[in-house]
Amino acid sequence: MTNDIPIVVVGLMGAGKTSVSRLLGESLGRPVRDSDEYLRERYGATAAEIAEREGMEVLHAREVEHLRACLAERPAPVIAAASSVLDDPGARTEMKPALVVWLDAAPEFVAEKIAAKPYRPRFGMEPLALATELHERRAAFFEEVADLRFQRPSASKREVARAVLDHLEGLRPRRKVHGGRHTAQESSER
Repeated sequence: MTNDIPIVVVGLMGAGKTSVSRLLGESLGRPVRDSDEYLRERYGATAAEIAEREGMEVLHAREVEHLRACLAERPAPVIAAASSVLDDPGARTEMKPALVVWLDAAPEFVAEKIAAKPYRPRFGMEPLALATELHERRAAFFEEVADLRFQRPSASKREVARAVLDHLEGLRPRRKVHGGRHTAQESSER
């Protein structure tokens, strides 16, 4: 695993993507790109405000736009991606070269987080109904793209970040000595 490969942290809103991405970015010395921050900086509005004013389709198109721009960046960033990007088959395909970390959280946990933060879009639904619907609709997509999966909140944000860092350490080329020569050998294949 080199610094040329982006790390994409996915999961439903409230699963801890931003916090885990920041922990990883700090540990790896990589830039962190967050979908929510991008929307506020580029469009001057939260995800909820964009969804309310311009519609869900516009919001989701902007979230995919963010993912695609970040995947092309070098040095490769750590990306806290909106879960809506998984609804786009092209975006799922574009994530294949990245290391994708899924923060899987039960709808009840996610519903608490949705209710606590007004900037999270609700699309006219109660938090638990929304979290359940999104989890059911996107679970197969998360499975499709994820290289690593962590159950939140059973695994804390710090435990997730540590496990991802340990995984990355296992992917680094190892130096072996063969008859006095040094050669690099991948310790693990993606």
